[in-house]
Amino acid sequence: MALKPDYHGASRRALIVTFVSVLLLAGAAIDRGRAETTPETVRAEVFAVPPFVIEQGDGLTGFAIDLWEEVAARLKVTTTYRKEPMPTDAALRSNEVDLLVSPILITEERDRLFDFSYPILEAGQQVMVRDSGELGVPNPLRDLLSLLFSKVAALWFVVGLLLVLVPAHIGWLLERRHKGGIIPTQKYFPGVLYAAYWSASTLLTQAEQMPRQWLARVITILWMFTGVVFVALYTAQLTATLTVKQMRGPINGPEDLPGKRVGTIAGAVSVYFIREYNAKVLEFARAEEMYDALREKRVDALLFSAPVLRYYAIREGKGLVTTVGPEFSKADLSMAFPVGSPLRRQVNHELIAMREDGTYQRIYTKWFGNEVKASR
Repeated sequence: MALKPDYHGASRRALIVTFVSVLLLAGAAIDRGRAETTPETVRAEVFAVPPFVIEQGDGLTGFAIDLWEEVAARLKVTTTYRKEPMPTDAALRSNEVDLLVSPILITEERDRLFDFSYPILEAGQQVMVRDSGELGVPNPLRDLLSLLFSKVAALWFVVGLLLVLVPAHIGWLLERRHKGGIIPTQKYFPGVLYAAYWSASTLLTQAEQMPRQWLARVITILWMFTGVVFVALYTAQLTATLTVKQMRGPINGPEDLPGKRVGTIAGAVSVYFIREYNAKVLEFARAEEMYDALREKRVDALLFSAPVLRYYAIREGKGLVTTVGPEFSKADLSMAFPVGSPLRRQVNHELIAMREDGTYQRIYTKWFGNEVKASR
C-alpha cells in the first residue's frame, strides 16, 4: 500500500523555517541599525561643577563622569570631552556635540530646545553664606523694636488682652451692685473700664483692692496665680527669641535675600529664583569664582543647586561657609541631547539597566552617601 505524502506536515515545517529565518534577519537588521546609529566616538560637552564634574589635572571625575563612563563602556563607545566654563546650548543645538554630560535641570524652556535622558538625580535650590563671621552686631534699640513689633509679641498681646477682658466682665457682673467695691457704678461704661484696670493689675502685679463679693475674691486669687504663670512664660519667650536672633546671621534662608547681593553660575536656573526674591544677581562663569566672591564678601550669599553647595561646604569650604535654610523647588537633573538624537534612547536603556543591577546606587553612594536623595 503506497503512503500518501504528508503535505500538511511539510507545510508546517516550511512555515517554521520561514518564521525563524525572518526573526534572525530582523535581529540582524536591528543589530545593524544599532551599529549604524551608535557612533564609535561620542562627543560629550562638560562644565566643571563639583561633585558632578571635577577637573583633576588633564582628566575628569565626578558623579556625572562616572555615570557616563559606565554607560559608554556598556555601549562600547569612546568619549572625547569638550570642556566649557559654563553651560551653553549652542553646541547642542548645532549638533557639534552628541550630549551634555554635566546634568542640568529640566525646565519647560529647555525641553523645547533639547532632549533629556531619564533623570539621574533630584535636587533643589539652597542658600549659602559665610560661616560664623556673619553673626549680627548686637543693637539693643533695634532688638527691642523688632521684638515689640514682631509676630510673637502681637500674639502674646492678643492673649494678654483676652486674659484682661474676660475676667473684667465677670468682675463687673459680680461687683457692680456692691457699694464701696472695686466698681463704683452699675453702668457698663465706665464700670467695665474700672473692672479692666482691676483685672490687668491683678494679672501683671497685684490689685490695689479686693472685691467685696466672695466669688469675685476667689477669681482674684486664681487670677493672681495665672498672672505669675503668664508673665513667666512671656519673659521666657522673649528671652528665647532674643537669644536665637543674636545667634543667627542676617541671612537664614531664601526669605532673607531681598535687597541682598546674591551670586550664582551664569545661565543657571538659580538666576530666575534670585530675581524672584528681588535680590541683585551676580553671575559667575565658574563655581570657583562664585565661592571666591562669597569668601571675599563681594556677594552676601550664593544660591545654587543644593548638592553642589553642600559638597563644597563639607570639603574645601569647611569652616568658611555654610548652607542655610531649606532646600526648595526640587526638580530632576538630567543629561541633555540634541533634539531627535538616536543616542538618547540607548543611554536611557543603559541608565535603567544600571538602576536594576545596582551600578547606579554604587556610583551614587560613592559621591553622595545619604546626603542627597536620588531621583527615583
